[in-house]
Amino acid sequence: MAITNTPAQDYVQSDYSNSARLNINGSAQEQKFIENLIVETIEIYGQDIYYVPRTLVNRDTVFGEDSDSKFESAKAIRAYVNNVEGWEGQGELLSKFGVRIEDKTTFIFSRDKFKEHVDDSTVLNVEGRPNEGDLIWFPTTKHLFQIMFVEAEKPFYQLGKGYVWECQCELFEYSDEEIDTGITDLDNIETAFANAITVGLVAGGSGAFTAGETVTGGTSNVTAEVKSFDAATRTLIVINRSGTFSVPETITGGTSSASWTTATYNTIQNTNSEYDQNNDFETADNDIIDFTETNPFGTVGSVTDSTI
Repeated sequence: MAITNTPAQDYVQSDYSNSARLNINGSAQEQKFIENLIVETIEIYGQDIYYVPRTLVNRDTVFGEDSDSKFESAKAIRAYVNNVEGWEGQGELLSKFGVRIEDKTTFIFSRDKFKEHVDDSTVLNVEGRPNEGDLIWFPTTKHLFQIMFVEAEKPFYQLGKGYVWECQCELFEYSDEEIDTGITDLDNIETAFANAITVGLVAGGSGAFTAGETVTGGTSNVTAEVKSFDAATRTLIVINRSGTFSVPETITGGTSSASWTTATYNTIQNTNSEYDQNNDFETADNDIIDFTETNPFGTVGSVTDSTI
């Protein structure tokens, strides 16, 4: 009985006259074998992370950026941390602006698993691959990274195919983005660092606002998210405002149905920051600059100005 070693159907031998040889360097079976090895390696040696896609709200087509981005979902996936010795980058750096933490790292995803766990179940700005600007939440150390660059050609087409996405990341610098992913520790970043404004309320309101619900102004139609509410002092602290509440107007809770009337409103006093000095400067400048004169550049801000 003759024994033959027939190669896979799509395998191209060293026949330089065969034009198909330019299109593939290995068989589909070999490529799948390499892909399975990579998936297994990441499953064994990788880390559990959450991929957080960015939702563009108001994209600036000139600068190609969006200052009002939202992060509304988080997809669990396994990723390999490229440097097992710790974070890359300069770490804690003392600069003229104070201490900066410049941790960097590289996460490696299996293309097959990324498609299964992320791409097939959510809408990405650029489909089929991780996106620069999206976030990666590392729950083990509670670090939030932003993808700065996605390398698609490492390793360079083994057997004629790419198997991984290599995401080069830096620590995310929060800038008042809305984060509502359902992951408590991740969502708490917004609660702790978002620009929080105090709204004073008139006595006689009904109900109690609940943290996390959306309140709406009856006159201005402005919406905001409740951070906290104190009925005894009649103070409501809100984040993620869509505009400026009118004074007076009735604001109503979307979940609690609580209803109170605004009495005071200070848009330049951020209660989430102990170092915020906007209100101090605004008060002090009245003794330095005569604002009774017409300002050709418009109103900068005031504790009593309802237009900012």
